[in-house]
Amino acid sequence: MQRKDNSEELFPLVDQTGKVIGSATRDHCHDGSHLLHPVVHLHLFNSRGELYLQKRPMWKDIQPGRWDTAVGGHVDWGESVEEALRREVREELGVTDFPPVFLESYRFDSERESELVYVYRTTYDGPVRPSEELDGGRFWPIQEIRENMGKGIFTPNFEGEIGRVIPL
Repeated sequence: MQRKDNSEELFPLVDQTGKVIGSATRDHCHDGSHLLHPVVHLHLFNSRGELYLQKRPMWKDIQPGRWDTAVGGHVDWGESVEEALRREVREELGVTDFPPVFLESYRFDSERESELVYVYRTTYDGPVRPSEELDGGRFWPIQEIRENMGKGIFTPNFEGEIGRVIPL
């Protein structure tokens, strides 16, 4: 079955500090308008120091087929950043019991969109069950990530962010 993102999904629009100032649809946020909208990212490490990455399915509207942060998702209209993080981790990986550590927030701009990214990390050794929203995933040794940087395997967002999480 061919899947597609919900183009009419409503996202909050925020200022540089994260204060909600309005709303817009997914399509409008991704059409080059650069309306700043919040997203959450979770970097999921195991106790061996390996980093779990998800494979984006080919039906995604942005960066299909590339490896990306373990969890990345939009904050929905009316939802807090923390609620979005817990929802996305549950939906994408089936993980509900994890201690998130907030690292920072930053602005990410691409040709299509502008995001205020809230970055978290956690260490987790329990079961990971990628949902049908993903094309699977696996734990990567940090050296393997370093060796594959700049080769078109990872999303540009991941490549720009990973240095904020681990030294490269």
